[in-house]
Amino acid sequence: MTLQALTTAHRQLIVNTSTGVPELVWFGRPLSGDLDALHVLGERSIANASLDAEGPATLLPVESDGWLGQPGIEGRRADGSAWSPRWSLVDCAVSASSIVTTGHDALAGLTVITTITLEPEGVGTVQVELRNDGDNDYVLNRMAVTIPVAPEVTELQVPEGRWVHEYHEVRLPWRVGAIEIANRRGRTSHDKPPWVFAGQASFTNQTGRVWGAHLGWSGNAAVRAEVLTDGRRVLQLGEVLLGDELRIAPEESYQSPVVYLGWSDEGMNGVSRSFHRYLRARPQHPKPSNPRPIHMNTWEAVYFNHDLDTLKALADRAAEVGAERYVLDDGWFGGRRNDQAGLGDWWVSPDVWPNGLEPLIEHVTGLGMEFGIWVEPEMVNPDSDLYRAHPDWALGVPGYDKVTGRYQLVLDLTKDEVWNYLFEHLDRLLADHDVGYVKWDMNRDLTQPASGERAAAHAQTLAVYRLIDALRANHPGVDIESCSSGGARADYGILERTDRVWTSDSNDAMERQRIQSGFLRFFPPEVMGAHVGPNQSHTSGRRHGLGFRCTSAFFGHFGIEWNLLDASDAERAQLAEVITLHKRHRELMHSGTVWHVDAADPGLHIMGVVAVDQSEALYSVAQLAVARNATPERMQFPGLDRSANYDVSLVRLADTKLGLAMRQPKWTETGAQDIPADVLSAYGIQLPALDPESAILIHLTKR
Repeated sequence: MTLQALTTAHRQLIVNTSTGVPELVWFGRPLSGDLDALHVLGERSIANASLDAEGPATLLPVESDGWLGQPGIEGRRADGSAWSPRWSLVDCAVSASSIVTTGHDALAGLTVITTITLEPEGVGTVQVELRNDGDNDYVLNRMAVTIPVAPEVTELQVPEGRWVHEYHEVRLPWRVGAIEIANRRGRTSHDKPPWVFAGQASFTNQTGRVWGAHLGWSGNAAVRAEVLTDGRRVLQLGEVLLGDELRIAPEESYQSPVVYLGWSDEGMNGVSRSFHRYLRARPQHPKPSNPRPIHMNTWEAVYFNHDLDTLKALADRAAEVGAERYVLDDGWFGGRRNDQAGLGDWWVSPDVWPNGLEPLIEHVTGLGMEFGIWVEPEMVNPDSDLYRAHPDWALGVPGYDKVTGRYQLVLDLTKDEVWNYLFEHLDRLLADHDVGYVKWDMNRDLTQPASGERAAAHAQTLAVYRLIDALRANHPGVDIESCSSGGARADYGILERTDRVWTSDSNDAMERQRIQSGFLRFFPPEVMGAHVGPNQSHTSGRRHGLGFRCTSAFFGHFGIEWNLLDASDAERAQLAEVITLHKRHRELMHSGTVWHVDAADPGLHIMGVVAVDQSEALYSVAQLAVARNATPERMQFPGLDRSANYDVSLVRLADTKLGLAMRQPKWTETGAQDIPADVLSAYGIQLPALDPESAILIHLTKR
């Protein structure tokens, strides 16, 4: 066994590089001493009635090595050969931050190159490249990166959901056999986004050893967790491939999506901190020095009813309350008067906008706001000029009736003529108009995604990436949002080329509390689109006061999706005060450390952000259901400077009121001054009684 280590200040990744493909031996806190000790300490016994040598849990385990779990690679050549390769190590290059190995199978005619890195922020990454050295195609049906985890890992936490109900979290026991969560919707999906937490029994936000893994891919994907009879436990993450869609030609390669790994012995918060730091360190990530503009989105204000005078009046109201970006949503182009027509016809509608968009854009920018616009380039309505001219441009197998979704089909971006058409029209849209922001939507799943006779989900995803990349290259100053009927395309692959994610089509403040909690596990607040909707939710019918709606949207990339022309003078004044406060705390929330706080009451949701220098903190306390006890619990504040004292104050946004009680804690009126951080962290502070579906903010400032 040859061991190589990648080490940062707080994390270490140790790899066995003596196998044809590396094997992850350790990921956690840096170990002291010589790595040779692991040779002795890690040697496993061989059970009776088993193979004489244990098949290694490499990053790409194979049957030919004696691996009895799900193999990491499945494929074949046309004659059925090369279905079970066996790798021999031919090269290993080690640097301070990466390990790159090359394995080869001369019989199968395949080479595999693995790249492992440990980023300074404590995130590990793994990517695998498979090269075809043979003289005919190799059909790859499956490739998944395999990550061993410790034997004490007995629980999984995975996301689930649906439209307007994304990122809800489910805890699963993980004892025997395999659990697989596979997504075949052609986009990251509402219900099965590709990430998982695996940890010790009853791990929480703040306690327990936890591994987190995420696949940076915006298409079909699977997360698999398997327990072998010999006790080993592995996670596997990889792309789901359809119907022989991936044929690797001679001298060509397939490169897997990147798998991102996090570890902590301080619960899920520790894993999330690593992922957030990693994303924030990227050169293209939004920086606090360039604050996230307050949005005004027109969708829930006017829907498809575009009228210049109304939209200008809405812009006036938006500017008055402090909005900094005005986004014209669906309905401005072609024959798009409803959701049944017009997609694909990417030119300004002369019927609705006889003088073009310039009058509205000039009005918006004259008010000091940036102008943004909605597009859905990947889609086409059968009722469109584009489809009538080119029905063969939609994905689908010839001879079959195509399944529509939301009255639309998916364009085949793998065809050069389709890709070029979209690039030319979108490039012209951005070149001809003063647009600073694009809301890029994608509103349906892929069904029978074929280009000609061949499955093309993989190629379609890459073509979408290439289209966004090309537009960004021509228009580097334009922000792009990933929207997919809400949060169905949120992953590190799309985030490499976009600036924020529309977290959900639901602006229901109650629903948003759970949605955003799950989202923040892997993504920081500044990329989380969060808007204040109208009094009655468009998607759920629930009614909430302005205070709860504002508090639920406060920590994210804040916006408004509400017809301010219908709002009262008092509501607009309150909203303006909230926006002013948000701007005051924007740098804190969009650069600080996110903490989810464990609470005894299952209906109590607490999260907050602590400044990097621990000079201040802002926490949200939301009572989502009737409190379990008549008297609320004490709240402890993690993340503070234990050597300092803090002042504590209650912040109530807009019309927020405390709950019904004969007496509330005195500090809610007077604040609490000069309190030692170790008291706040260990003993805590008594929370006030709150009504169901209400929330408060607690602000702490260091003395």
